[in-house]
Amino acid sequence: MKPHAAMVFAAGPGTRLGPLVRDRPKPLVSVGGKPLIDHALEVIAGSGVETCAVNLHHHAELLAAHLEGRRNLTLLTESPELLDTGGGLLNAISVVGKGPVFTLNADTVWSGPNPLLELAKAWDPVRMQALLLLVPTGSAIGHQSGSDFVLTAGGGMRRAAAGEPGFVYTGAQIIDTRCLSAAGERKFSLNVVWNQLIDRGTLAGVAYNGRIGDAGNPVGLRASESLV
Repeated sequence: MKPHAAMVFAAGPGTRLGPLVRDRPKPLVSVGGKPLIDHALEVIAGSGVETCAVNLHHHAELLAAHLEGRRNLTLLTESPELLDTGGGLLNAISVVGKGPVFTLNADTVWSGPNPLLELAKAWDPVRMQALLLLVPTGSAIGHQSGSDFVLTAGGGMRRAAAGEPGFVYTGAQIIDTRCLSAAGERKFSLNVVWNQLIDRGTLAGVAYNGRIGDAGNPVGLRASESLV
């Protein structure tokens, strides 16, 4: 069953973009004449999900003003400190609920089918606690590091070793928020949860039949223009 809610991670300071985020939050940096946050929210809308949370921190007031009046959108300002991805999602449970939800990074640009609908097709709550959408490194435009994961038999995953061929995480996933409590912290990365799920055999991955632009760095931001 397709998740009924989604979260967009939009609180990060975007330090890799340097001067571009001196006076604005990263999600308001534009690709193809449109702010990154609007690209992400179009993906959410195209999936049919009607409940969405967006976390804010860096220049939160500017992003809140841009999003003011949007339907079915709840803004969660993280202050005084960032809660990281895991803590941010945990903080959003009152909005997105306990159970499977979509999450989406605000600095990814998409070329291909709706990534959330692709995830929904492959989601199996019986054997998965999280499902990550992946692309081969050659399909991650502007990505500046190596592979993140290697797919194993049966759709399972493990971390890629340094220099090992594999897949890049696109920034889109389905995750059951009930597994977040195992982290035992208020502020934590979803990487901690994923490592726990790898050990349990309940982290899965599916390859995306499209391309992504990693707009979180200057090279990737320029290269992402070619996708839109």
